[in-house]
Amino acid sequence: MPLSIRHITFDCTGDPYDLGLFWSRLLELPLADDDKPGDPEAVLADPDGGPTLLFVRVPEGKSVKNRIHFDLEPKGRTRAEEVERALALGARQLFDRTRPDGGGWVVLADPEGNEFCVERGELG
Repeated sequence: MPLSIRHITFDCTGDPYDLGLFWSRLLELPLADDDKPGDPEAVLADPDGGPTLLFVRVPEGKSVKNRIHFDLEPKGRTRAEEVERALALGARQLFDRTRPDGGGWVVLADPEGNEFCVERGELG
């Protein structure tokens, strides 16, 4: 039987619940019912059966660029609207790679510094 991805794990030095809450709000997916502030880990489950996002407290901080990251595609909002929403939730904008033709992406970082991109969606 082949392998399947069970979790995509985020290491964090702060409260895993707080980082999970950021991603929960950004992706509009629920945190597990039993997750609480101060827990050593938090889980964001995909109700459609995809891999869960697992947030785990670690002692060491992030020191280099991510070697893997999410490329997010807006649904029902423009890229600009999603970037503004992410910034309001606590993300930082690192780079704007939007091209004159409207293609490209915007590179953001979550509160722990994990990079992710917001690409152009169906509305621009």
